Amino acid sequence: MNHGLILPILLPMFAGSLLLLGAGLSLRVKRSLSLLATLMLLPLSGYLLWLADQDVLQVYAAGNWAAPFGIILLLDRLSALLLVVTAVLGSFALLYAVRGDDQRGQSFHALFQFQLMGINGAFLTGDLFNLFVFFEILLIASYALLVHGGGVERVRAGLHYVVLNLVGSAFFLLAVGVLYGITGTLNMADMASRVAAAGPDDAALLGAAGLLLLVVFGLKAAFLPLYFWLPKAYASATAPVAALFAIMTKVGLYSIIRVYTLIFGDDAGSLANMANDWLWPIALLTLALGVIGALAAVSLQGLLAYLVVVSVGTLLAGIAIGTEQALAAALYYLVHSTWVAGGLFLLADLIARQRGEKQALLVQGPALQNPHLLGGLFFFGAIAVAGLPPLSGFIGKLLLLRSLEPGLQALLLWPIVLGGGLLTLIALSRAGSMLFWRVGLSQLDSAELDYGRLLACAGLLLLSLLLMVGAAPLLSYVEATASQLHDLALYRHIIESGAAR
Repeated sequence: MNHGLILPILLPMFAGSLLLLGAGLSLRVKRSLSLLATLMLLPLSGYLLWLADQDVLQVYAAGNWAAPFGIILLLDRLSALLLVVTAVLGSFALLYAVRGDDQRGQSFHALFQFQLMGINGAFLTGDLFNLFVFFEILLIASYALLVHGGGVERVRAGLHYVVLNLVGSAFFLLAVGVLYGITGTLNMADMASRVAAAGPDDAALLGAAGLLLLVVFGLKAAFLPLYFWLPKAYASATAPVAALFAIMTKVGLYSIIRVYTLIFGDDAGSLANMANDWLWPIALLTLALGVIGALAAVSLQGLLAYLVVVSVGTLLAGIAIGTEQALAAALYYLVHSTWVAGGLFLLADLIARQRGEKQALLVQGPALQNPHLLGGLFFFGAIAVAGLPPLSGFIGKLLLLRSLEPGLQALLLWPIVLGGGLLTLIALSRAGSMLFWRVGLSQLDSAELDYGRLLACAGLLLLSLLLMVGAAPLLSYVEATASQLHDLALYRHIIESGAAR
């Protein structure tokens, strides 16, 4: 076994534990330890990406217990890609946080590490129950990170977030219990084989459990009608926390891809592709209502939170179409939307710091101290997130639209995606004019621009350029990822080889 597979979990776990035990350490030491652990994930995730690109599934059997009897970690192209996305996002968010945001509350760095541990574990586990376990780890950390810094709005948003996710966790356990009771396994590859072989007497219960899981993952992914917790939560969180949360909805979407491609995929008999009929209308409605929410937003953070909902709808449409081309387009767009959304949340905080009590509310306020610099970054981010050429958002949307053959689906998706892009641009233009043009004559004496924060924000936004320049190799990788996900025999071989050991 390659022990590198478990390091994305162990590294933040040990770092977070040390930070908790060393609560009395100086802030400088805590920052150094947290930064070191997070930045180490960059070369580690790059190595795992290279390993996954060898087109061989990598399996780590905990305790050397072979699948399906033991708990396994599974590294394929999809999980490796999302590990890289998380490592990059987490590094920039933490670089922003150490400029002062980490002092607003206790144990920020320990919570940040446990959040990374839960996210990485969810992407790596090959066991359905341990997917629940890692969900709980990342959710518990996110509860505390959401209210980091205090304030009535954060506590209120945090309470809604906690209650909804506790209900989701209960549903998750119920669904897992039903699936285990019928199939006798929690290993996802083994469960896929047993669902495919299930008789008609079990199909109804398996289908009910599968749809219950869809509700749970939909709550995590924040699609209609389960997204109402997200705008308040993301708009209330501190900037580095909101930036890190840009990957949270992707954990739900990843789970949908994993479960409904592997367990309830093409070979699941009467339950084959059971989620697709639900996901298609949900995706279109999520996208449309996300755009309406962005138009109605009263703050820049609220607008950006609704744009996260728009990205969820766009990604869900690619998943629902079900073809390899559409899934590849969705994966490219996933990388783009995560990094750009994270960068925009950081930028919103930079703008708010120069507007005093007006913060990032979309009302007339004082002139900014650095209008050209911040305005240029805002213009760049707006083009990227709205999907205008030539940046990566345009490439992702174009690939998604081109994945559809002429027909009813194309007739529905094209106007919603293109119209949504236009309305997104209008919402961002309205916000930009209010923040940079319709301003007072004087600047606040308290206005500030920390260049460390600026570097973290600009670095994350400018990754859209890297995705544009490096589109060819990334597209080649995501196309191979989509092809691998549809090769179900490859995943079932995990069980066959494990049983032979």
